[in-house]
Amino acid sequence: MVVRVLLAGGGTAGHVSPLLATADAVRRIERDSAIICLGTERGPEVTLVAAAGFPLELVPAIPMPRSFSTDLVRLPGRVRAAVSAAMEILDRIRPHVVVGFGGYVAVPAYLAARRRRVPLVVHEGNALPGLANRLGSRLTSNVATSFPATVLPHATCTGLPIRRLISGMDRSALRSAARAEFGLDEHRPTLLVTGGSQGARRLNEAVGGAASALAHSGVQVLHVTGRTNEVAVQRSPEDPPYVVVPFLTRIDLAYAAADLVICRAGANTVTEVAVVGLPAVFVPLPIGNGEQALNAAPVVEAGGGLLVEDVSMTAAWVAAQVPGLVHDRDRLAAMSAVAATLLPRSADVAVARMALRAAGEAA
Repeated sequence: MVVRVLLAGGGTAGHVSPLLATADAVRRIERDSAIICLGTERGPEVTLVAAAGFPLELVPAIPMPRSFSTDLVRLPGRVRAAVSAAMEILDRIRPHVVVGFGGYVAVPAYLAARRRRVPLVVHEGNALPGLANRLGSRLTSNVATSFPATVLPHATCTGLPIRRLISGMDRSALRSAARAEFGLDEHRPTLLVTGGSQGARRLNEAVGGAASALAHSGVQVLHVTGRTNEVAVQRSPEDPPYVVVPFLTRIDLAYAAADLVICRAGANTVTEVAVVGLPAVFVPLPIGNGEQALNAAPVVEAGGGLLVEDVSMTAAWVAAQVPGLVHDRDRLAAMSAVAATLLPRSADVAVARMALRAAGEAA
């Protein structure tokens, strides 16, 4: 029997990345399977899913208003339209299971699965559950979370599905080749800066502003600014390399090249840097519900990373704190060893097996 799996998630890369990791795991485990993705026309899933080679069905996005507004008044009608579109897709595809990862597309997928009596699996990426997954977790007993402290009904902590390119990498073995790839010195202490796919202005300004202090201490930098951001760095020919790139297609090489990373604390970033044992300075976004600080908490509390508030991440902080830390090999080794043991690295397989088990029980 061909097992048909519908994977729903979109709106941000944080929802799409675990979806694709799970899709790949389903395909490895159950070769005789048909995988279809469900997203919206305006999210990154439009390009990311196509690049991964999976078909993508589209439903209207349903932004969740957090205050009284005209969007709140329009919400019931938008939900009905999106659920109708999702049910039409379910009727046409007839999946054996629906797997949702939250985001704008999740609510119609969850409600359509409920109405069509299709088994549902819900995965929550963040430590603090979103509205969609708080709803979805009440419609199924198949609930997975990325972090052990996440509170949802029926939850099992599987970890966050990430790419095997990351979960299976050996940083030490790749270090020399990775540094050569970016034009970095093989032997200098190396700082990676990344604000995720969109970049982070606060991180860019803080580290860019501390470039001279980093150079003076012998630290080289690989700085991923984001596609729409720029960092102007004043340096002399004799200074250590300061490599600026707008984005990376091989973040695994950046992780391998680095001794320390300054980054945001989205669930994907926290999981990836922890799993590969890369010591981190997490700078949570100051907006939202505080979920990024909660994402980083298990790693920080165990000693695998540091937490710095967004307002405190300045050029002065970087100049005062980073050189000493990145030169402290013993401390970095201890942070690395702790971080690498904290979060599951095979969550893609765990969620895929949960989905296939649900599909099999319904067959």
